[in-house]
Amino acid sequence: MTFTPDRYVAALRFAAAKHEGQRMAGSDLPYLVHVVSVAGEVIAALEPGLDRDLAVTCALLHDTLEDTATTLAELIATFGPGVADGVAALSKLDASIPKADQMADSLTRIRLQPREIWIVKLADRITNLAPPPEKWSSDKRRAYRDEAIQIADALAGASPVLDARIRARIAGYSAHF
Repeated sequence: MTFTPDRYVAALRFAAAKHEGQRMAGSDLPYLVHVVSVAGEVIAALEPGLDRDLAVTCALLHDTLEDTATTLAELIATFGPGVADGVAALSKLDASIPKADQMADSLTRIRLQPREIWIVKLADRITNLAPPPEKWSSDKRRAYRDEAIQIADALAGASPVLDARIRARIAGYSAHF
């Protein structure tokens, strides 16, 4: 499907306003760098026939529900139910789920969404597999790598390009413990 630059700019401005003042973990960079990096991964991996607007908009907004005061109703009103559903699936919002089970729950919800949302999740973890914050213990780094393997295995059919990229990032990440 077509890509709408106006929609991209609207989502980027929304994300910039919502993440204002936030920084990337272990960095002085604004958090917006992360969401733009995820969008870049998504744009590079999208195949013909996929809904580019859905995928890129969700990439730019994927952390707004989880990390800002944004509400689901606000996303629906601003970007429509498809984007809101995708962002909600990408978010861990249910505090009643034990931390150890949150990723499995998230992946179950993502797999019920269109393939474009699977692609956003893969792209998100690819960008997050950069060198970890120095304060992370070896155990936390291993757990993060293991979670990335869980994501890669669960969403392997989404994109051959991103499947290869995430597996290469996982292999490289192992050097950090």
